[in-house]
Amino acid sequence: MCSDNPMGPVIVAGAGPTGLTLAAELRRGGIEVILLERRPSRDMEGSRAAGMQPRTIELLDQRGIADRFLAAGPQVHDLGSFGGIILDHSALPTRFPYLLNIFQADVEQILEDMAAELGVAVQWSTTVTGFDQDATGVDVTVEGPHGPATLRGSHLVACDGGRSTIRKLTGVDFPGTDATMACLIGDVELDDPPPRRLFLDRRELGTISAMQFRPGWYRVMTSESQRRAAPDAPVTLEELRASTRRVVGTDFGMHSPRWLTHFGDAARQVERYRIGRVLLAGDAAHIHFPSGGQGMNMGMQDAFNLGWKLAAVVRGEATDALLDTYHDERYAVGAATLKMVRAQTVLLGPGVPISELHAVFTRLIGFNEVNTYLTATLSGLDIRYPGAGAHPLLGRRVPDADIGTGGEATTIYRLLHPAKPVLLDLSGTAMLTDAVAGWAGRITTITTTGTTDPWMLADGGTVASPSAVLLRPDGYIAWISDGAPDLAALRNTLTTWCGAAADHSPAVS
Repeated sequence: MCSDNPMGPVIVAGAGPTGLTLAAELRRGGIEVILLERRPSRDMEGSRAAGMQPRTIELLDQRGIADRFLAAGPQVHDLGSFGGIILDHSALPTRFPYLLNIFQADVEQILEDMAAELGVAVQWSTTVTGFDQDATGVDVTVEGPHGPATLRGSHLVACDGGRSTIRKLTGVDFPGTDATMACLIGDVELDDPPPRRLFLDRRELGTISAMQFRPGWYRVMTSESQRRAAPDAPVTLEELRASTRRVVGTDFGMHSPRWLTHFGDAARQVERYRIGRVLLAGDAAHIHFPSGGQGMNMGMQDAFNLGWKLAAVVRGEATDALLDTYHDERYAVGAATLKMVRAQTVLLGPGVPISELHAVFTRLIGFNEVNTYLTATLSGLDIRYPGAGAHPLLGRRVPDADIGTGGEATTIYRLLHPAKPVLLDLSGTAMLTDAVAGWAGRITTITTTGTTDPWMLADGGTVASPSAVLLRPDGYIAWISDGAPDLAALRNTLTTWCGAAADHSPAVS
């Protein structure tokens, strides 16, 4: 699996969902990884994130590992919301039209087991304290169980959370909006729970929500204009009880906490996701209010976007310019997500005017078109990366259409299991094989006969089934043909995403 790489290993700081996903993607690309984690062990306080979006599940399915996660939590249609208003995911055009109620602790354990199978071991109790990059690599200073040390790698990726040490060391700006509310959150048992599985109420002093995650216990969250305790003080059960009583007049018989914490609605995004050989991903690159369950999903999707690109650069097949597309694509997605989160934060505010606005949005979301727009956007299914071209499928995720190869039925996502680009010739003529010979070994070329069924877009629209597509390892369409293929455009696209042809032939002919 691992090649002899003259550039050295990639150093990944942070073994949460983002860092673990990235480490596995790099290993699939044949790259050695050093994975650092400042925590002493996997033991995690509380459940933390508690929902996986359809596009994240699809990305895992593209690697053939979605079943591991699907077995760890129930599939639910009423967990996702927009500002506390339930969204219906059941009509989304995906094999996974739901949210997976899986906790971050379980996600991390599955990802760690998977990374270990690929040859990556987490180095616990190891904190990055500094770095120095040059033309050939990065020297990373760490404080570990045996004292200070210096590690040499080709690149350093910061997956070390919202208070990222590495982000601060880069000096990159982290603009955004400051917190306007203080929120307490607790996973608790309730003796006298509210009548609805998802309960949201606004009062004069603040807002409260309570969601049943499992039989017998709930996630309770309150928001007030300020916190009574010191900003960095740990949350106690009594503090959450008191806040609940202030806002809604009862604590619902709250007891037996499993997790207690606090946060605000600050929303920030780094100006650059790449600073030379240092890259930022997950919460190190963007923070926001946890409304809609975007955080863990955004981080894992950052990793799926970055992993194959960084692997191609480290292998020497692609130039550093490929890493700039990571910033271009994921910055745009992050900025759009922060706008959606800020809009939801407004709807969660207290007071009569906001309640009236909430009622209007509740009515609007009852229309199929609005529900589809919001679920497709928040789920990650409707992402379209910039600069893709005019065809409505370019830059979008490929639908997981049924196809046949070698006389056997399969699906497009199964073709992506090896984490390599796939050139899918659906005309059945093998017309593209000679044209892409210079990239043999770097891409998988498959000739088959496609179906005449149209391909579904995330917003419910349809597009005629193409005659050929080039799929990136993360399942996004880089090139497409509806008839006679433009071979010059195909070669240019391959050069962009996979590097120059091995035979050094011109990019166009």
